[in-house]
Amino acid sequence: MGQVVPVMTTSITVQEVRVALQLRQEVALIDLREEASFALGHPLFAAQLPIDRIEIEAPVRIPRRDTLVVLYGDDGHAERGKVQFERLGYTRVALLEGGVAAWSAAGFELFEDVNSYSKAFGELVEARRHTPSLSAEEVGELIAQKANVAIVDARRFEEYQTMSIPTGTSVPGAELVLRVPAIAPDAHTTVIVNCAGRTRSIIGAQSLINAGLPNRVVALRNGTIGWKLAGQALETGQQRRAAVPSTRGILDARARAREVAYRCGVRHVGRSELEWLERDTSRTTYFYDVRTPEEYSAGHLPDFRSAPGGQLVQETDFFAPVRGARIVLSDDLGARAEMTASWLAQMAWDVYVVESGVDDRIEGQSPQPLPPRSSKGRYKRPYEGTDSPASAMRAYLEWEFGLVEQLKRDGTHGFFVV
Repeated sequence: MGQVVPVMTTSITVQEVRVALQLRQEVALIDLREEASFALGHPLFAAQLPIDRIEIEAPVRIPRRDTLVVLYGDDGHAERGKVQFERLGYTRVALLEGGVAAWSAAGFELFEDVNSYSKAFGELVEARRHTPSLSAEEVGELIAQKANVAIVDARRFEEYQTMSIPTGTSVPGAELVLRVPAIAPDAHTTVIVNCAGRTRSIIGAQSLINAGLPNRVVALRNGTIGWKLAGQALETGQQRRAAVPSTRGILDARARAREVAYRCGVRHVGRSELEWLERDTSRTTYFYDVRTPEEYSAGHLPDFRSAPGGQLVQETDFFAPVRGARIVLSDDLGARAEMTASWLAQMAWDVYVVESGVDDRIEGQSPQPLPPRSSKGRYKRPYEGTDSPASAMRAYLEWEFGLVEQLKRDGTHGFFVV
């Protein structure tokens, strides 16, 4: 057995954590409960990390050992988690006084579900930009009429294969600005972006609008949830994927996306700046390659991890649990990193894009990926699979509709929308 590290009594109040979040200081607020318990209610910027995954995930998700790590959980989880973190070399580990109950008792907001702040941000985007959408019934009628429409699915390819809107093509979120112009070259084609629920379709549709695509662009209102609630049939096992665009298409997409990133205050780094960021240990910096998993496997910048851009925006709490950290993005074609960065910047992240000329890519060497979690304690998403009850789907949509007001009450997010 390894040496037992004594449990220390270092603690931090909910008010102190809130101040750190408001001032954008680095803090990792870690919920050590199982995902199903986490989904019942947590602070906006809490990240879920079950206690039996600390040794596996913490070194990757919280790479700097002197980051302020604040723990809470049930049944002594926080105390046991503190021991584990300190065994791994973390030097600033504190327990949240009173846990999640104290957060609520202080009058601070608790958010349900998973990936909550990304979803809340998506709802804020729709509320501020009035992102256009069509109902499932309207889209179904367009398909039946064989109208001039192109349906693009902004989820992971695996999710698309499980169930998809008839005639839809898989174009994961960060790929939209790059690949949709080739799918819908006729400016009179209406582009319809869908996901399982709301967030990725809103962000995807607004990405195309922000980038100035000449087509009419709309989101499928409420995604596959809305489709199923309308009693319409989904396809399964589809293989339609968007092709790689032409050189002209790549350059055009890069120019469009870079303009959007510029409006959001995204900064760009060359080789010398990237080397400086890699050496700097004063702050946490995440390095992510936002291309497709297949492209990443074929070669990538050293020490960059794979995080396809659409999922990085959707699951930011998983990929970057240290609020106040920096995020550096890589993409040899440009548009995907630029669009991903534009959204992360609006979510109040300090984000950089590596200039496309920095191309020292390596093959066959990758940071060790995190092994998948087991199903233990997993939260069943109302928008996944084909067997969710209608009541659960309706309740989920009602929850999403209320997120904008909850963000306003919470007051810690710092989001802006261009």
